[in-house]
Amino acid sequence: MTDPGFTVLLVSRDDALLDEVQRLAAAAGVVPEVAGQEAVALRAWGRAEVVLVGADLADGLALLRPPRRAGVHVVSRGEAQGWLFRSAVVLGAESVLELGAAADWLGQLFSELGDPRPPGRVLAVMPGSGGAGATTLACALAQVGSAHGPVLLMDTDPLGPGADRVLGLDGVPGLRWDALAGTSGRLSGASLRDSVPRRGQLGVLTWGGPLEVEPSAGVLRETLEAARRAHDLVVVDLPRRAGPATSELLTRCDRLLVVVRPTLTGVAAATRQVAALEGRGALVVRGRGLSPETVARAVGAEVLAEVPEQRGMEESVDLGLGPVRGGRGALGRAAARLLSTVDRGWAA
Repeated sequence: MTDPGFTVLLVSRDDALLDEVQRLAAAAGVVPEVAGQEAVALRAWGRAEVVLVGADLADGLALLRPPRRAGVHVVSRGEAQGWLFRSAVVLGAESVLELGAAADWLGQLFSELGDPRPPGRVLAVMPGSGGAGATTLACALAQVGSAHGPVLLMDTDPLGPGADRVLGLDGVPGLRWDALAGTSGRLSGASLRDSVPRRGQLGVLTWGGPLEVEPSAGVLRETLEAARRAHDLVVVDLPRRAGPATSELLTRCDRLLVVVRPTLTGVAAATRQVAALEGRGALVVRGRGLSPETVARAVGAEVLAEVPEQRGMEESVDLGLGPVRGGRGALGRAAARLLSTVDRGWAA
């Protein structure tokens, strides 16, 4: 194993298990690196995107205490026994897979690993003050972006209006945060894309109602990574109050937009918000009032776009069409300009 990195490390010398896993991988164009000894697996442990440990070597490898890492799964040809789960815990495995029942899951995993699609861009939107219109802008960005490829809008603000309602997708069945809040381990990008409420190339992941347990930082992180694997663009609608979960998302976004109203109170609130973000984030000015130059100086951040109020937008939302109708209007044009700051392909 001389390569600095590879896609899958398969740790086993069980010929039947090797044959089946390699068959599933070959169907997706993935060729695993095979380690038939625990010591060899340990040397290659950190270089693969995913590690699959056969039940035959799991106990011996656990005795070596390899460093904790993401993407480890233990695979058993037959029914998994209790000792195998104990070894999986020591290995830090995300799951114990029984090969027959998990064949489809593994096939999907290999398909994602063999997909040449580059990870999608992540554009986060945060209100600089109450009533700034951040969710409306996030929905507009997602609508305009979906004309160029698959887009997911992640609504992470439990106190917001609901991105599905703004987009007219609230009556569409599909996966929502309540189904993901208690999950763990790797999430399939393709499954996420196909499960959320969507219209054409635009999907939305939002709140189905009050949650007993909100998604943890780990769930948000894994959902975002899954979304990037299956979409050209992920737009994240962030809450105004940043906590550990929000911070987890901020570290993974390509661009952060803070939406500010050009009033004295709106600018004052946005100034505190940007300061709390340690200077991260560019501004989008919504509505009329103070000039963009004045807002930029007061807040201490660049103004990327000025979006005036748009006639007919509320009617468009009420009709279930979303805030942008046919890409026209000031909001649609501003969304296209903002998208071009993360990828020139969205400028048209």
